Amino acid sequence: MTTVRGARARARDEVTAAIKDEARRQLAAEGAAKLSLRAVARELGMVSSALYRYFPSRDDLLTALIVDAYDALGAAAEAALRATSPAASSADAPAAAPVTSSTGASAATRATPGTGASAASPGPAAPSAPAAPGASATPGAPPTAGASGPAGPQVTPRGRWVVVCRAVREWAKAHPHEYALIYGSPVPGYSAPQATVAPASRAAHVLLAVLREAHRTDGVAPPPLAADLRAEGERLAAELAPDLPPALVLAFVGAWCQLFGLVSFEVFGHFHRVVEDPEAFFTHAADRLGRDLGLLR
Repeated sequence: MTTVRGARARARDEVTAAIKDEARRQLAAEGAAKLSLRAVARELGMVSSALYRYFPSRDDLLTALIVDAYDALGAAAEAALRATSPAASSADAPAAAPVTSSTGASAATRATPGTGASAASPGPAAPSAPAAPGASATPGAPPTAGASGPAGPQVTPRGRWVVVCRAVREWAKAHPHEYALIYGSPVPGYSAPQATVAPASRAAHVLLAVLREAHRTDGVAPPPLAADLRAEGERLAAELAPDLPPALVLAFVGAWCQLFGLVSFEVFGHFHRVVEDPEAFFTHAADRLGRDLGLLR
């Protein structure tokens, strides 16, 4: 019986993966608003009633794609942070999010902002993150990007921030349709459920880990907190990072928004005929975000 159940589970996993792969092809060709379960079933040679046993509605399928995308982006950020130093991987990098079902995992934590109503979806498996760049590896990289040591790339807190930001950018460039699903225009009629919250927070928690390390080692001097934003800063700190100063958490939320603004402008083509060296431009912009946060090195 165990063997039979195992075979059935493997078969279900294979069909689920095929459905999601075909859905991603439709996203690339038609956009999320035109995603159709009937069209997916037709392309796979399935009857619609059979597909509904895997995903009862279009929204369930969208949610699965969204969770996949957030998890893949988060995994890329986590891998980039782990690559910067042994200390960062053991003390700061958040644990991988729990494996989710085809319709998304239940959210166990409050997430940071970053998901639109349409937010959604990477590939079936989290892609490998690009290697953390050292100072000599990236043309035009600021000195804080770090240098290689015997245990791998050793970087300062601001350099680590840049490494993670670059991993976010590289994932978005490699998966533009999935990125558009989670950070592009909302899908009409779709409302992202709570199941997307925890996956959406993964990349943000990686950057917060960088700030925590810097805060522990006196490597960050947060900007002043304006009196009229004190209540907002305290609220955000209580929800997102109670162990960090409200001024730093408030500045982080602003930097998070600017990071994805930079990535979106590039992925969606708004830098065309404006920025000729987007890699160097992004690296220096990410470093400036780190400086504005108060990362000292």
